[in-house]
Amino acid sequence: MMTGKRLVISALVLALVQIGFLSWIIAGRAAILRNGKEVLLKIEPVDPRDLLRGDYITLGYDISRIPVKMIANIPAGTFSSDDTAIVVRLKKGADGYWTPVTAWFGKAPTPAAADEADILGHVAAGWDLRSEGMTIAPDYGIERFYLPEGEGMTIQNDMRVRPFGIRLALASDGTAQIKALVDGDKTLFEEPLY
Repeated sequence: MMTGKRLVISALVLALVQIGFLSWIIAGRAAILRNGKEVLLKIEPVDPRDLLRGDYITLGYDISRIPVKMIANIPAGTFSSDDTAIVVRLKKGADGYWTPVTAWFGKAPTPAAADEADILGHVAAGWDLRSEGMTIAPDYGIERFYLPEGEGMTIQNDMRVRPFGIRLALASDGTAQIKALVDGDKTLFEEPLY
């Protein structure tokens, strides 16, 4: 039977492990936001509200639908995607927005050039890879942006009239974090580091 002192020590150790794990997650996100390569993507909104976190907009991008013909390393005879990672190479356009130029399942075979960046996504199993006219829909973990209470519908309505963008920070492995919501040259909402 544990004594009271051992019970308190066990509880403290467990609490420290939990705090350490949460701190590690937060520090990793902050490191990407602080040091990651910035890219700007055009967005297409969809409106909802999260009861626990408030107003948000669901975001779609040029990179939300990747044509199968853009994927450079589909093995011959493969009919559908496995549950796997995908790397999408982005290139900066004259308008400042980044667009997809090629993609690979797994890892990119070469590093991105100075005017390029790689974003890491995830493709669920079952996407049809047989036809060049088909597309797949990777998940990058950047499909929602939370807004202050009461701002969601106003921003959503404005997005239907003029283009908005999301400024991302990309880690060296392609992991993306949303850095800010922008309206032209104006930053509307910026994510805090912590």
